[in-house]
Amino acid sequence: MKAIYPDGGGGDPEAMPGVCPETQGAAGVRSLTLAVDGESFALSPNEFGGTDYAWLSGPNPGYGFGVSPTRSLSLDEHMENIRNFLAQVDPATGYIEDD
Repeated sequence: MKAIYPDGGGGDPEAMPGVCPETQGAAGVRSLTLAVDGESFALSPNEFGGTDYAWLSGPNPGYGFGVSPTRSLSLDEHMENIRNFLAQVDPATGYIEDD
């Protein structure tokens, strides 16, 4: 994953936590597909120095999550992010339920 962030990025000093417009990933950057615990996810860098994780094998098209920053995460760390997400998903709905 490190190769998809070649500039090392310095971050945006104007960035605001919790505010993230919808994105489709950084232009011209390919995604990586990972299989974790029988589920498939497409990982793609976003323009905020993070990673968007799209749950390809999930019951709800387009559902997934994002993590930021992720410039120096190892493959194992990305897999851990996916496992943490899956642990929160309600098997009956395929969504993370609000408490």
